[in-house]
Amino acid sequence: MSGIRARKAKLRTQILRTRGELTPEERESAALALTKRVRGLPECSGEGSVAAYASMGTEPGTGPLIEAMRSAGTRVLLPVLLPDNDLDWAEYLGPDTLVRTERGLFEPTGPRLGPDAVTGVRLILLPGLAVDAQGVRLGRGGGSYDRVLDRVRQAGTRPALVVVLYAHEVVASVPNEPHDHLVDAALTPEGLHRVSA
Repeated sequence: MSGIRARKAKLRTQILRTRGELTPEERESAALALTKRVRGLPECSGEGSVAAYASMGTEPGTGPLIEAMRSAGTRVLLPVLLPDNDLDWAEYLGPDTLVRTERGLFEPTGPRLGPDAVTGVRLILLPGLAVDAQGVRLGRGGGSYDRVLDRVRQAGTRPALVVVLYAHEVVASVPNEPHDHLVDAALTPEGLHRVSA
């Protein structure tokens, strides 16, 4: 394992341990605060679509957030994990239209829109474990969102890229590899943290 990958793995372990120490009440409070914060994003007002994801486990809760956006009239696309770890997309039509998959993910049951559907959104809310001041995002290492961000770049579109985190996950430095894509901001329960890149 390269030095950068080893440092990423160590940071992932630390963050996942800290997330595991959060109480259910702390996670619920964070999810409600994130919902209030997302309403203040200019990319969430007006017409158009956004891409988000249904959180799981100890991730910052996105359930109330995506429901609030949908209720406000925003078209929300959620990912559907394909066998090769790429992502397809489907429209979110409410919490009772999500199903839990064999991999433990919550996915929408509606018609699949194709992997390129994400290229037409104005905002992508990304899962992650950390982000630094330069916009380097630490994901879980599966590469699904690297493919999404490659697809968006190749399409020449420029949606806002915002990673959803707890406040302590905005860190001084994230190990960076050539394939890593920079994000524009981190959305935390405490507010929006724009990056300097």
